Amino acid sequence: MVNKVTTATVIGLNAYKVDVEVDTVGGLPYIGIVGLPDTAVNEAKDRVRSAIRNSNLTFPGGKVIVNLAPADLKKEGTNFDLPIAIGIQIEEEVLKQEQIQDYGFIGELSLDGSIRSITGVLPLVMGLKSFGIKNVIVPKPNAKEAALVSDINVFGAENLAEVIDHFTENPISKTVVDIQAYLNNINETDYGYDFKDVKGQQKAKKALEIAAAGGHNMLMFGSPGSGKTLMAKCFPSILPPLELTEALELTKIYSISGLLSEEEPLMRTRPFRPVHHTASPVGIIGGGTNPKPGEITLAHRGVLFLDEMVEFPRNVLEVLRQPLEDGEVSISRAKLSIKYPAKFILLGAMNPCPCGYLGDKEKQCTCSEFQIQRYLAKLSGPLLDRIDLQIEVPRLTSDELLNYKTEEETSEQIRKRVVRARKIQIERYKNEGILTNSELTPKLVKKYCKIDNTATEMFKVAIVKYQLSGRRYDRTLKLARTIADLDGSEIISQTHLMQALQYRMFNQNNIYN
Repeated sequence: MVNKVTTATVIGLNAYKVDVEVDTVGGLPYIGIVGLPDTAVNEAKDRVRSAIRNSNLTFPGGKVIVNLAPADLKKEGTNFDLPIAIGIQIEEEVLKQEQIQDYGFIGELSLDGSIRSITGVLPLVMGLKSFGIKNVIVPKPNAKEAALVSDINVFGAENLAEVIDHFTENPISKTVVDIQAYLNNINETDYGYDFKDVKGQQKAKKALEIAAAGGHNMLMFGSPGSGKTLMAKCFPSILPPLELTEALELTKIYSISGLLSEEEPLMRTRPFRPVHHTASPVGIIGGGTNPKPGEITLAHRGVLFLDEMVEFPRNVLEVLRQPLEDGEVSISRAKLSIKYPAKFILLGAMNPCPCGYLGDKEKQCTCSEFQIQRYLAKLSGPLLDRIDLQIEVPRLTSDELLNYKTEEETSEQIRKRVVRARKIQIERYKNEGILTNSELTPKLVKKYCKIDNTATEMFKVAIVKYQLSGRRYDRTLKLARTIADLDGSEIISQTHLMQALQYRMFNQNNIYN
C-alpha cells in the first residue's frame, strides 16, 4: 500500500508542498527515487538505508520506490531524507499513516541516524503552515528558527529513533521562542563604530542621517583620508531597529543562504554588506545553476557599501540600476524565473580622480583631464540619477583633526531622530504597503509630497538649471519629504526643497564647480 509523507521544497523564497510517496515491490533490496530529484536528493537512498539500519529499525527486503510529487517540480537539497525514512517505516508498519496525518517532516540524515541541520527551514515551515500542516518535525539545531512561525507546533529531533519514539512512546518537547524578546535584546555596542569618533564633516553626517531616516541612496566623494570609509562603518549604528515583518523577511533570506546560527535564529539588526571591487555581477545580483541570493538581496532592508566605487567594473555597477529602481531582482533561467527582494540603501565612496586630490585645498592633483574624465565615466548618468544624496567630503582642517573646539554627537543621539522620522513614515504609509519615503511610487509622490506655490516656483527654476529628469524630480521630492519628517513638519517647505537640491550637485564633467 502506498503511503504519503508531507514535506516541502524551496524555490527562491517560496515553499512548495511535496508529497513523499513510498511503496515497496518485490525484488532485490534497493531504493529508487523519481520526481525530478537533483544529485543531493538522489544520494538520499544511501543515507536513508544506513540511517535506518544504524537506528535499529527494519528496512524492507524488496525494492522501495519513492516518488516526490508533483513530479514536474525540481527537488533540491537534503531535507527529503527524514520524510523518506518515515515513509519507509510506515511501509514496515513501525508507524501508521494516521499518526503522521497532520505532520510535516524536514531534515537530513547522517549515516548513524542523527538528524543534521539544513538551510531554508524558516520558509519551509512557513510554507507547511500555509498548506494546513499543524505540526512539524525539524532538526534540533533548526528548532528555534522554525519556532519563529506562529500557530504551528515545532518539534526539534536529534535522531531518527527519537522521531519514531515521538509517535510511539516519548513525545518530543515542543520548541517555543519569544520573537519580541529577540528583537528587543539588541546590544548597542555590537556596532563597533560610533559617530562621536568622527571628527568634523557635519554636512556628511547630516546627509547620512537623512539617508538613514528615509532609506535613500548616497554617494560620498573626496580626498583620501577625509573620513568616508569611517563614516560608512558608523552608518549602521544610526539605522532604526527592524520591524517584525522586516526581521522575518530578512531571516528567510539568510536562512536559505545558510547564514543563520543556532544561537541567533532571528535577524535582529539591519545588514551591512561591504563589497570588494573584485566582485562579479553574479556575486552582486545572485544566480548560479540553482539561483541563490546575491549581495543586494543579503543587504535587503540594510546597506550595500561600495568602497572605491569607481574601481568596480562598469558592468558590475550597471546591474544595480534595475534593483535600485524596483526594489527587487529577477533571475531568469531556461526553466524558471526567481524574484528576490532588494530594498537596500546603496552607500558609495570614491575619490574625485585617480590620484585622489582633485579639488583638494592642500595637495595638488597630478591627473590629466583625460584621466579624470575616463575615471569618472565609470559612473553612468542613469546610475547617478538613482543616487539621492551626492556630497563632497573635504579634507579635515587642523582644528577638526585636533577636535579641541567641538564635542561630536553620538550615534545614539542621531539614531533617536532617525527612529522618530521612521515612525512618522510607518504611520503615514500603514495602508500603502511601504515603510519609507524612498519606496514611494510616482502616484504616492503626488499624494504625499505636495509643495506650496512659493516652493513650486523655485523648483521650476531648479528643474531648468540642473536639467532634472523625471526620475530625479521624484527622488528630489522624496528626499525633501524625509528632511521635512526629520524636522517634524507635515508640509514640505521651500527650505526643505532647497536642502534636498543641494545634496544632488555631483557633476561628472566638473565636480567642483
